[in-house]
Amino acid sequence: MTATDHASSVDAVIVGAGIAGLYQLHRLRGLGMSTRVFETGDDVGGTWYWNRYPGARCDVESMSYSYSFSPELEQEWEWTERYPAQPEILRYVSHVADRFDLRRDVTFRTRVVSAAFDEPAGRWRVVTDTGETVDARFLIMATGCLSRAKDIDIDGIATFGGTTLHTSRWPHDGVDLTGQRVAVIGTGSSAVQSIPIIAEQAAELTVFQRTPAYSLAARNRPLEPDEVADMKAGYRAWREAQRTSGFGVPVEPATQSALEVGAEERTARYEAGWRRGTLVSILGGYTDTLTDAAANETAAEFVRQKIRDRVDDPGTAELLCPRSYPFGTKRPCLDTGYYETFNLPHVSLVDLRRTPLVELTATGVRTSERTHDVDVVVFATGFDAMTGALEAVDIRGRDGVLLREKWAEGPRSYLGLAVAGFPNLFTVTGPSSPSVLSNMIVSIEQHVDWITDCLASLRDRGVGTIEASTAAEDEWVAHVAEVGGATLYPTADSWYMGSNVPGKPRVFMAYIGGVGAYRELCDAVAADGYRGFRLDEVPG
Repeated sequence: MTATDHASSVDAVIVGAGIAGLYQLHRLRGLGMSTRVFETGDDVGGTWYWNRYPGARCDVESMSYSYSFSPELEQEWEWTERYPAQPEILRYVSHVADRFDLRRDVTFRTRVVSAAFDEPAGRWRVVTDTGETVDARFLIMATGCLSRAKDIDIDGIATFGGTTLHTSRWPHDGVDLTGQRVAVIGTGSSAVQSIPIIAEQAAELTVFQRTPAYSLAARNRPLEPDEVADMKAGYRAWREAQRTSGFGVPVEPATQSALEVGAEERTARYEAGWRRGTLVSILGGYTDTLTDAAANETAAEFVRQKIRDRVDDPGTAELLCPRSYPFGTKRPCLDTGYYETFNLPHVSLVDLRRTPLVELTATGVRTSERTHDVDVVVFATGFDAMTGALEAVDIRGRDGVLLREKWAEGPRSYLGLAVAGFPNLFTVTGPSSPSVLSNMIVSIEQHVDWITDCLASLRDRGVGTIEASTAAEDEWVAHVAEVGGATLYPTADSWYMGSNVPGKPRVFMAYIGGVGAYRELCDAVAADGYRGFRLDEVPG
């Protein structure tokens, strides 16, 4: 369907046709609102459309990482693995788009380049890279938290004579690396997942690591019919438990400090968590893992010992053991055979802390020590997280204020949902909400439901614009910082803090108060007549 098949004046524009954008479209249709969705890709899927690198897989279990809004959908869809791979997730999202006939309101292969709020009209003017202009009463950014790849700041890329690839933009028809000498730069989640697969093909694999990751064994496996049946029978209760949990992943809450118990009991609990193979199984074992450095070190050392157990060469094992930041303060990874890959004779590890990367040359990767000749360079260098996709669009609110300028010293919002000075603009899982510190689908549904209920309320009350007040925004920003500052997160240089992007303000960008507690806060704001928001009548 082309742009000319769609209305140029609508109730709402949604940017992004991933998991968030599709659900938001579905909910707005339920209100009878006319809606346009713009998507850069050729099809739906968002993160799972773009990230097709070898081994790409979700780190939340499939039957929990799925929509809860339709009991019929969750009963009919059959997941095959404990942790779903990218192709299966993309098939799921495509099935949802088909089942609810969502594609007809999505304009694909189209990027929103600017959006400006027209104050007299009380509407947004949205411009795309195809030259189309659409005006909408509401603008909803469903652009994702990890959707804009970070710029690669490595010299010499243009001089390299081989092939360059990026994990976030992997060719859709795949890449055959058989017999190739491959370099992977980066050891974050996409590298941890892809390196074992790449090693199966490559003649030589050299991994360039600046900061090692804490990674836990995923223990992925096919789902058993009886466990699927049990989950589907109890889905409603499980979904409610997700919504009220700390991370959107129900676990038995910890009741003790890691320092209150003896080493043997503590190790036994960590071992039980290790066997469960989930991101929160060790992090959630004690009350103070993320708030007390000494408590955290007990978990960190447990994971480091697991790394030593999995890597044959003691020197390589120590290079793979993180020591510069607390466990959990950079997102931990789940892996299948990552550390064991370094036991293979054709795989080597380069420590960029000891021998920094200088440049790419015509033949390979040069460090301060030597040039590593390779045929292919894979950049697993991460994302401009949380704010990157939002700031990539020229968004202007009242008086022409540019969002990226307002956020020059770090993102400011109210509840991670709305921004003062930008009426009728909503950000799904925006900065200062739980977002990346949670099961994303749980947080996405909560935000979409809140936004939808808000728009219904505005319609019923004859309200034209809703805008976060500066005072409410200031108070929320201070609260997010206070809660975050009580944890160990700010002690790490991570993408949670924006530290991975040169020049980006160092601010803890997520809300660590908990998914359940945050939901209660948002619901209380709505119940109190949208406390902290300014509501105005329809202009004219």
